Amino acid sequence: MGLVTSILTLPLAPVGGTAWVLDQVILAAEREYYDPDRVRGLLAALEQELTSGRIEADEFDRREDELLDQLEEAEEYWRGSRNGR
Repeated sequence: MGLVTSILTLPLAPVGGTAWVLDQVILAAEREYYDPDRVRGLLAALEQELTSGRIEADEFDRREDELLDQLEEAEEYWRGSRNGR
C-alpha cells in the first residue's frame, strides 16, 4: 500500500476497525453457541430436573429433542470449521 493510497483511505479506517470488531463479536458468539460441551451441560442439567421432579417427562422429551438437535448442529459446525469452512 503506497503513501497516497494510505492517505486517501485514512478516513475509512474507523469503518474497517468497526467491521473487524463486529466480526470478532460474531465469531465469539458462534463459538459459544456451537460449543458441544455447553450443550452437553444443558442436557445433564435437564436430566437432573427430570429426576428431581421439577419437570414432567413430556417437557423433558421436548427440551431434550431441542438440545439434541442443537448438539448435532454444533458438532456439524465444528466438523465444517475443521474442513476449511
